[in-house]
Amino acid sequence: MPINLVQTPDLGSAVALFRSLGDPTRLAIVTRLAAGEARVVDLTRLLGLPQSTVSSHLACLRDCRLVTYRAQGRQSFYSLSRPELVELLRSAEGLLAATGAAVALCPVWGDEGRGKDGGGKDGRGKDGRDTDGRADEAAS
Repeated sequence: MPINLVQTPDLGSAVALFRSLGDPTRLAIVTRLAAGEARVVDLTRLLGLPQSTVSSHLACLRDCRLVTYRAQGRQSFYSLSRPELVELLRSAEGLLAATGAAVALCPVWGDEGRGKDGGGKDGRGKDGRDTDGRADEAAS
């Protein structure tokens, strides 16, 4: 099946999709939700992050329509909204297996180019934003 991304005049949607998955926390959430639904408390325990941080990342994924939720009493159960996302994760695993360490060794986007936390040496991405893609609020 041919890929039409190259023929699309505006790649903005595709870029936004991959950026939403490019954050380590959001990718971990999506990977966990690929196994089935989870509550915020489940994700905070798994990731070792504060509830507010996990909720913020879930809100981003909901805004992108990658994640949905259902309320049951006072709890919300989150799940992937599209089965294609699981296919994308499987394809990514296959691509990483085929390319070996080439992606991690990339001088711009690999581990060495971005720092261990996923950002640049100052904890920021290439565009000067912090690692969750948002501009620094203190600098605003």
